[in-house]
Parts: sequence; C-alpha cells; structure tokens
Amino acid sequence: MPLLIFSFLFNFTAKAQKLASVFTSNMVLQQKSQAPIWGWAKAGKNITITTSWNKKNYQVKANSNGKWLVKVATPVYGGPYNIAIKGDSVIKLNNVLIGEVWLCGGQSNMEIPMKGYKSQPITGSVDAIVKSANDNIHIYNVPHSSVTEVQENSKPSQWHVASPEFVANFSATGYYFGRLLNEMLHNVPIGLISDCYGGSSAEAWMDPEGLKDFPEIKIPAKTDSIKEVSRTPTTLFNGMLNPVIGYAIKGCIYYQGESNYEHPDQYEKLFPAMINRWRQLWGQGNFPFYYVQIAPYDYAQLPPYNAGKKYNSAYLRDAQRKSVSVIPNSGMAVLLDVGEQATIHPPRKEQVGTRLAYLALAQTYGIKGFDYASPLYKSITIEGNRATIRFDHAENGLTSWNKPLDEFEIAGKDKMFYPAQATISGSVVIVSSSIVKEPVAVRYAFKDFIVGDLFGTNGLPASSFRTDDW
Repeated sequence: MPLLIFSFLFNFTAKAQKLASVFTSNMVLQQKSQAPIWGWAKAGKNITITTSWNKKNYQVKANSNGKWLVKVATPVYGGPYNIAIKGDSVIKLNNVLIGEVWLCGGQSNMEIPMKGYKSQPITGSVDAIVKSANDNIHIYNVPHSSVTEVQENSKPSQWHVASPEFVANFSATGYYFGRLLNEMLHNVPIGLISDCYGGSSAEAWMDPEGLKDFPEIKIPAKTDSIKEVSRTPTTLFNGMLNPVIGYAIKGCIYYQGESNYEHPDQYEKLFPAMINRWRQLWGQGNFPFYYVQIAPYDYAQLPPYNAGKKYNSAYLRDAQRKSVSVIPNSGMAVLLDVGEQATIHPPRKEQVGTRLAYLALAQTYGIKGFDYASPLYKSITIEGNRATIRFDHAENGLTSWNKPLDEFEIAGKDKMFYPAQATISGSVVIVSSSIVKEPVAVRYAFKDFIVGDLFGTNGLPASSFRTDDW
C-alpha cells in the first residue's frame, strides 16, 4: 500500500473512532457510580462498550457530530478490570481499577512535582519517591493548553501506576494527599487527576457563564491573542478543564490564589462562583471541595512590586477563610506555619497534602476520633479594654507551644492597629493593649509574610484573620 494512502486511512480511522484523552489503560473509575465514558466515531455509528466486572454490554449511537457518551455502572472498589469499546475497530483498556477519584486543581503550588522545580526542592521528596511504587495509586496529568476556543478534548496523556518514574513528575500535594487516603482507606484504589497550570488565575479556569456576574473581567474573543497563557480568562477552562468535566470524581482538592492576591475583594466572590460553576457543569451535586489557604510570602518581591494596603496577601487569605462558610461541603487547609519568605513555593508539601487528606478522611469518609481542621475565627466579644476571640474547630483548646503570642493586633475607633498582649484561656484568646482603651477590632497574623504562633491542640495552625472589614 502506498505510504500516502496508508497515512490517509490511518488519519481517517483515528478521527473516526477515538476515546477522550482521559480514558486510557490504568485509569481509575469512581466506585459505586454511573461513570461516563465518551468518545467520537462516524456520525450514526453504533458503539458497544463492554465492562469486564459485570460482563455487561452498553449500546450507544454516535450523534450527528460523531460524539457518543455512555454511563457505566461501577461496583464497589476493586480490579484490575478491562473495558472494550467496539465500533469500526476495538479499543481495549486494561488494568482499569475501581476506587476513589480526586481532581487536583490550581496553580504552581499544586502543580509542582515531587522532584521539585529546578533549584526549588520538595522536602523529603527523594525518600518518598523511591518508596512510591503502589499498584493501588494511579495518576494522570492533563497537558497544558491555553486557548480562546472551548475544546472537547485535551491533548493526549496517559494514566500511570504509581512508581518512582511517574510519581517524580506528579503533583507533590496531590500525591501526598492520595497516599494518605490509600493508606487510611485500607488500600482502596485512588485515582488522581492533576489539572494545573503554574501562575494561573481563578478566572482562567472559568467559562463565560461562570464569569457573567463579573463584568470587569474581560473575556477574550476566539480570535484574540493570548498575552498571558495562565491568566487570560476562560483559556485554561477551554483547553484543560472542559475536556475532563464529567469524568466521575469523588471530589476536588485545589491550591490556588497567589495569582489573584491583588484583588482580594473580587476573589471573595469569584472563588465561590468558580466552585459553584464547576459543580453545575459536573452534574454531581455539591461534591467535596477542599482547598489550601495560600501560604504567607513576601509578595512585594514580585512585579509590579506592590506593597501595603490590600496588596498584603493576608487579605486574600482572609477571602479564602470566609469562603469556607459560604461554599457547601468544603474545607480549608491552613499553611500559616510552613510559608517561606524567599520562595512562593514552600517546600514542605507533605504537610499540605496531609492536611487536605485529614479534611477528606473526616468530612467525606466519616473517620471519627481525630481533630482534622485548623482553628478558624468565629466571633469577638468586647468588655472594657479586652477582646475575647472565639474559634471554630478548637473544642480541645488552643496552644502556642508555651511561647508568647506575638502576632495579635488591636484597634480602636481610629482604625489604628497596635501590637497587643494575647493570652490563651482554653479555647479562646484574650486580647488587649494599654494603648487602646476602647477596642473595636482585632487582627491575627495579618501580614504578607508571617509565621503563625497560634495552634489548635491538634497541632494545626490557626488561620490568620481580621474582625474588621476596613
């Protein structure tokens, strides 16, 4: 057969019948679900999908655009299984596991791999990587793609079984999260999908419908050039998120916000809107969404070298803190003790993944008997010159590890904050200052870069907060 004709026939077949890129051998499907599988074939073509765990055949016909989708009933966790997709040809997916699938989204602090970025290490990574082989953890990276037109499919990629070779290049936060879930759920298979882009803003992960209440955010036309590949609104949604929306997941972990730090008031509304829109599009209800409060860092080091006022990233952390109460089925991991002044990529990612896993293990999987969350500001009561601060998630009390609390500030009606004396009394903190006779507001660790000194008795750091809205 002449090479030209062979090439034509190969390309025709490839276009005529293929699966979405996220469906490959070694994938994990969500247990006890109606898991969608989709692809493309010739318009009107009958497709048969056979799942080995129940020997069931599913019939579907490609629509006028050639797309087809079928939902397969998955059993309780187990495997390996295989899936056959028959149309013009047969595609067979092997070593398919049934378990718990989590989407890992965000920007560079979620994306940074176990091996680290160049000259930016991950603490303890070599030991973790060399021990990472695990047939019950499978990982998938969605390739980078920033485009102005929404895509049905992402660039090709492959699911991989956890091993040093592949874990080294996978999200450190995501891997540590999945590793602890796999351990505590007694080897239930874990599937992790990393869908991240360094430097990305929240609006880049949103579609026009999700941004309709934010007229100040300019949505690019299809013909526009992309000046900032990771921060142009809708472009990462188009190229990286939309192609996997609908893949059956248990929930999402998310680490992002650094690229929105200059607009904390907007982010306070934008972030919940993003999550709400993702949930609408996924069609799985309010699936669990656990996110990371950005770590303290000296943002004035970065162009355009803003400093002061609301360019203090504590305002963005506070927007994230407030979001917990307005986003259903959510939780926030606090990193006030692991930030680094000199790098925006804190190397201690095991703490990050572990704290996210605590939230999931307690709130999603119902494991009881351990304090899983950081103390979060709840209320302020003022009597005389003293303010009493109460917290959620502090039932077993607070601690400073027997060190002074140095990061509280207090203000009166003049809105001037002064360093305060702060003492722990069980589950509350008493705050005062000889300078402020009639206090009206308290702030804790409300600086760009800070190392927190208030913790729950569980050892998890309290979130920074402010009681004012100035």
